[in-house]
Amino acid sequence: MSDSAEILFERRGAIGLVTLNRPKALNALTLNMIRLFDPQLRAWNADPDVKAVVIQGAGEKAFCAGGDVVSLYEAGKAAREGRGDGSQIRAFFSEEYILNRLIKRLSKPYVALIDGISMGGGVGLSEHGSHRIVTERTLFAMPETGIGLYPDVGGTYFLPRLPGQVGIWLGLSGDRLKAADMLAINAADAFVPSGRIEALLSDLAGGVSPDEAIAAYREPAGEAAVTALRPAIDRCYAHDGMEAIVKALEAEGTEWAAGQIATLKRMSPTSLKVTLSALRRGARLDFEGCLRQELRLSLACLAGDDFYEGIRAVLVDKDKNPKWKPADLAGVSQTDVERHFAEPAGGDLEFRD
Repeated sequence: MSDSAEILFERRGAIGLVTLNRPKALNALTLNMIRLFDPQLRAWNADPDVKAVVIQGAGEKAFCAGGDVVSLYEAGKAAREGRGDGSQIRAFFSEEYILNRLIKRLSKPYVALIDGISMGGGVGLSEHGSHRIVTERTLFAMPETGIGLYPDVGGTYFLPRLPGQVGIWLGLSGDRLKAADMLAINAADAFVPSGRIEALLSDLAGGVSPDEAIAAYREPAGEAAVTALRPAIDRCYAHDGMEAIVKALEAEGTEWAAGQIATLKRMSPTSLKVTLSALRRGARLDFEGCLRQELRLSLACLAGDDFYEGIRAVLVDKDKNPKWKPADLAGVSQTDVERHFAEPAGGDLEFRD
């Protein structure tokens, strides 16, 4: 495969190496990349000579900054205007979630080198792997409530299983974490300086087991800012209703809490309520159940208005001033929330083994 391809696959000694190769787009994940990755990952999983799979992002800025949501925006707009059937939307989400499950259920080590930005779709390509490596350049977030979506790609499974209420906080606020924070909340397994990643790769290719190789290169990540915030996060985000969370933040009366309130006010009110409900439900579902739930939610979000307004405001017109419908939490009824969890017209997500 040429170096101009969106995703590169290489057999390097004992490993299969995946490189997300859209550095100018921060390695955002496209449907084409998913369709190339899935069969290659299955082939490597079945190949006894491949001892581990390693994934990295091209360039120095990002591992993967998310899915190609602008393409989904364009496909959805076209369908609304009678210029398409919207089938690309279901295909993208279904095939992405099937790939997330394949990573989660892989029978051999899957090492994610999260050297740079990892958001949205990038989280789905890394967090479900067996070995998650972070560096001084790592920046993690699930900022979907700011574009009229919710944290998908297995986020409704992964986030509620983080310690305390940290996953609820991250899923609602979209707050960003660095390497030390990720280690502190069990969202990463080891810190390796970016300058030592190539040496780590060389050892893995040489047949050293991931556990041994990582142990040889891991270093302390420093102090985690999130540790001091944990008591307040756990107090404020423990509630089952968005209004109650906001009230708890108001009662907290700190600069951090005021910042949280300001952040939540910028998010889609519908997305906030849907996200909170999805995360609470996800805590009781298995991984496949969460992915089935997520296909329902994603299709429902793209059948509504806030996704299109969010993408317009953040990525198209870039005025950073979305006009949400409804405009506040009070306007979002339980009926509005529940419609997102209904089985879609085309049926639920089906997995292939």
